[in-house]
Amino acid sequence: MKGQIVLIGMMGVGKTAVGQEMARQLGVSFTDIDAEIERAAAMSIPEIFARDGEAFFRDRESMVLSRLLGGPHGVISTGGGAWIQARNRSLIREAGLAVWLDADLDTLWERVRQRPTRPLLMTGDPKGTLATLIESRSPVYARAGLRVQSDSKADVETTARRVIASIRDAHPEFLEAR
Repeated sequence: MKGQIVLIGMMGVGKTAVGQEMARQLGVSFTDIDAEIERAAAMSIPEIFARDGEAFFRDRESMVLSRLLGGPHGVISTGGGAWIQARNRSLIREAGLAVWLDADLDTLWERVRQRPTRPLLMTGDPKGTLATLIESRSPVYARAGLRVQSDSKADVETTARRVIASIRDAHPEFLEAR
């Protein structure tokens, strides 16, 4: 690989599961930024949001992202808000390829509605909040180097193969051996 493959997109789209499977298929490492942040802080992301706020979390997210992007080439999954930060977009573009995993509201809602680990959805109308987040973030996600649809019909392995095939089609030089 010629750089990092960085999966971006909304919460619940499958960045972690698809990223792990992509890394397995490609024979490279996989790292989940949220898991790295939780490990370093010895706290869950909802706990970090509650104690220190979103701005603090976003700063830590950028620090971890910068460190990971400088490491061995592999697949990295980001939190849903990572790509929204201009500094993160710049870091990712310099180090590799951003792949937007996209899914519709109903698919995302089905995947996240029973999870109490989504601090941004802890509102009186979590589905409405999710819809608003999709609407506001989609134009920024669209700035990624590649967009791949994720849906409830395809399993993780199929989606990972679809992403890899899309990279080979749109950026064949990216997956060439160094």
